Amino acid sequence: MRQFDVIVLGAGAAGLMCAAVAGQRGRRVALLEHNGQVGRKILISGGGRCNFTNLHCGPGNFLSENMHFAKSALALYEPRHFIELVKRYGIAWHEKTLGQLFCDHSARAIVEMLVAECGRGGVEIALNVRGIKVERAAGGGFRVTSSEGEFAAGALVVATGGLSIPKLGATGFGYDLARQFGLGVIAPRPALVPLVLGGDEARWTELSGLSAEVVVRTSGANGEGCFREKVLVTHRGLSGPAVLQVSSYWKPGAEVLVDFAPETDVLGELMQPGAKRVEAALRQALREVLPQRLAGFLAEEAGPKGWSNAELTACERRLHRWAFHPLRTEGFEKAEVTAGGVDTAGLQARTMEARNVPGLFFIGEAVDVTGWLGGFNFQWAWASGVAAGRAV
Repeated sequence: MRQFDVIVLGAGAAGLMCAAVAGQRGRRVALLEHNGQVGRKILISGGGRCNFTNLHCGPGNFLSENMHFAKSALALYEPRHFIELVKRYGIAWHEKTLGQLFCDHSARAIVEMLVAECGRGGVEIALNVRGIKVERAAGGGFRVTSSEGEFAAGALVVATGGLSIPKLGATGFGYDLARQFGLGVIAPRPALVPLVLGGDEARWTELSGLSAEVVVRTSGANGEGCFREKVLVTHRGLSGPAVLQVSSYWKPGAEVLVDFAPETDVLGELMQPGAKRVEAALRQALREVLPQRLAGFLAEEAGPKGWSNAELTACERRLHRWAFHPLRTEGFEKAEVTAGGVDTAGLQARTMEARNVPGLFFIGEAVDVTGWLGGFNFQWAWASGVAAGRAV
């Protein structure tokens, strides 16, 4: 039995941050990871360049059953704090659209930085740790048995992530632990994930590879999502930033509404007195504001049944509120994150500690806090990790 002050399960973004902070506070920390390397999701994120935070991060950029829960941790550790850490390590970065910050080079720099921070805190990292079982120790604290031996500590931090991207080793282990200790779990579901079209709408896949800036909206259990970004038509349905964003809000059976020409009067010229109201004029009007392939497709799909003002007005309205009816998402295999997770009603917002189980903490993606696309989920990982790291 090896004795520590803190055991952290999971060496992803949140777990690495938590272990580093706790270790640098003088706590003796064991960081246990079931994969053969740390930070695997960090390494593939942002096309390999890691979208490590967002300048505009705030509580409004997150979904949760309790929309106020994330406020405390996000206020404790803001994007500027992580940027300061990145700068200390001399990691070059740049800002892309909408406040998204990326490494200039490889995401590996972020992983190496976090490992170095763990090193500064004397954290002991164990890889390929399998068969983990957790139980309360007789004298208080927790006992962990595993393929790498037995560990004991007064505090246990669960940073095992969600179900997204199972090929990287994602499991529901964190949810099992939550239930084991009497915490609730909000049903996990894929988020930031492409949507699949079927039936007559499968015709849209003929436009596979086409991208356009649009406004996409949908309504679900977590309110309405509305985003102005690009949509990408795939061989299975819809993707691109705008669709990934609304997928976190979408529920089966709900419509996804697309405005193909935001703030644009597409058919205005055709409505003028004396205008030539023929199909060629319609196609030209669409081509002036939309990619050519999309313009031709919509001319076929959405063209007016006649040329009266009422029929042109109905056509215009449809271009701004095109209703899709997705069959499903592409599932956890293609989801960037998992929505749902450990119910925040059972956690302390400032520390991430379980209300009824002293010394037990849940952080990162395992918790029912899900960010928008664009660096928000990493900021939640850093912030929740710091919150727990300062409390253990």
